[in-house]
Amino acid sequence: MTYTAPTQDQLLAIRVNAGIEELAQSERFAAAEPDMVEAIVEGIGQFAAGEWAPLNRAGDLEGAKLENGVVRLPDGFAQAYEHYVEQGWNAISGPVEFGGQGLPFTLSCNVLENLGTANMAFNLLPMLSVGAIEALEHHGSREMQEKYLPRLVSGEWSGTMNLTEPQAGSDVGALRTTATPIEDGEHAGKYLIKGQKIYITWGEHELSKNIIHLVLARLPDAPEGSRGISLFIVPKYHVKPDGSLGPRNDLRCVSLEHKLGIHASPTCVMSYGDNDECVGELVGAENRGLAAMFTMMNNARINVGNQGVQIGERATQQALDYARDRIQSARAGSPDRAPVAIVEHPDVRRMLLRMKALTEGARALLYYTAGQVDRGVLGDEAAKARGEVLTPLIKAWGTDIGIEVASLGVQVHGGMGFVEETGAAQHWRDSRIAPIYEGTNGIQAADLVTRKLGMDDGQAVIGLTEDIARDCADEPDLFALAGDCATVARWMREEASLDDRLSGSVPFCTMLAVAVAAWQLVRQARAIEAGASPSLAATKKATVRFFLDRIVPEAAGLKGSATAGSIGLYELETAQLLG
Repeated sequence: MTYTAPTQDQLLAIRVNAGIEELAQSERFAAAEPDMVEAIVEGIGQFAAGEWAPLNRAGDLEGAKLENGVVRLPDGFAQAYEHYVEQGWNAISGPVEFGGQGLPFTLSCNVLENLGTANMAFNLLPMLSVGAIEALEHHGSREMQEKYLPRLVSGEWSGTMNLTEPQAGSDVGALRTTATPIEDGEHAGKYLIKGQKIYITWGEHELSKNIIHLVLARLPDAPEGSRGISLFIVPKYHVKPDGSLGPRNDLRCVSLEHKLGIHASPTCVMSYGDNDECVGELVGAENRGLAAMFTMMNNARINVGNQGVQIGERATQQALDYARDRIQSARAGSPDRAPVAIVEHPDVRRMLLRMKALTEGARALLYYTAGQVDRGVLGDEAAKARGEVLTPLIKAWGTDIGIEVASLGVQVHGGMGFVEETGAAQHWRDSRIAPIYEGTNGIQAADLVTRKLGMDDGQAVIGLTEDIARDCADEPDLFALAGDCATVARWMREEASLDDRLSGSVPFCTMLAVAVAAWQLVRQARAIEAGASPSLAATKKATVRFFLDRIVPEAAGLKGSATAGSIGLYELETAQLLG
């Protein structure tokens, strides 16, 4: 279960799909010169393969354990995280004034891609810290930023998101955690936090010196629902005025969830204020916590889509290795009846090429999305809107293909894939969480057909399909798929009820994501024809062709489902459906 970083394919996606050279022409991202980009991509690939990948299996088998209130990780995790911080990988895209390198989000995505492909469960730790930095950078006071950001940016401290409660899953407006103003004493002006949160990723551990929890809670007399939610910083250890750590805050990990996968990631039930002494600080305005938290969540959704790429790459590499070494039967139709490696059999080759094409397509979509986000940071409003449309696509389709590719990896292994010792099953188990957290894929699709389809009077989505059709008129299947996507979008806007749109949202999301991914793969193929990445010339041509000839037509077949409407879903009364 070794990992070799796909450096050349990553560099191709960063150059062609993200457009890193154009980004480097701006003053803000001027440091992202070609030599710097190559050094980062090659360096993080080597680090991830050398230090994080070897811990992946032990993390799965041993997992995180809660012992007397302390979360323990398998041997090697603490040292690997320490080296990660020492080498500055956490600071790649962090704000310069707080110790970051200020490089594009695109390069931060590459750091996370390599780390997550090496060890998905471990990578959740820095991934959430990146989100906490985003939230504080955009919504925290200057004093708060100076107090917390330097050590969050360096990775010396880590961050978490605390939304979900036992009675409040996707409906965060139902949360009950409270925040009561403190009027006297050393913490006057702050708040007493009280409540319980569940599914808190890396909510307790000893790898970082402090954990900065971002917690959603309600102030007294706050409005009902999501309009009455505020955001608070709740540190594991109080921070003194000089920046040193004070006593522990009144918070604790009650238990760890027993999960299907990502065993090395401690998923915590967190209790705040058992002794009525948990102190938090308000981030941003009162009752505006959800807006602040969504700043953190939007890029986190892209990073979760990245996890689909990660698990797809790792599963593909392992399946290719197994298919090369496993000897089984003669190839059908061959006059030579000697047994061959299973990679020679047509259906195994189909599975391997599908795994490779889906993973590379998701990677192309990932970096196209990241590049649009970076342009939005530079003030390009059209790119910002395009990035918002792309976010549910990479989150939903990216994680869906992560599961599909990992499942195909098990299938390539045959019976050995169903046996835990090979490790193929771990990739599938790890992959299964990604379509659930940071907003389920159904929620992503719903966002696409409601808010995103409403942007710019529908042109934000339809304009994307027009760009694809304009650029890919020489690819008839893709050209037709782009047209189908535009037809569905117009039907949803002009004729469909809300229930109709929601009923067709998932197939439409898949159609549009495949269309964009295919478009970005075509751009890669054209760049290679023009002389880019000569080492990929043969393999990229084959995977792009596979995607266009096999995956694009499959997506076109979803048009009927996308426009079938909601009537068929409600022909049965609820009691009839439930039996």
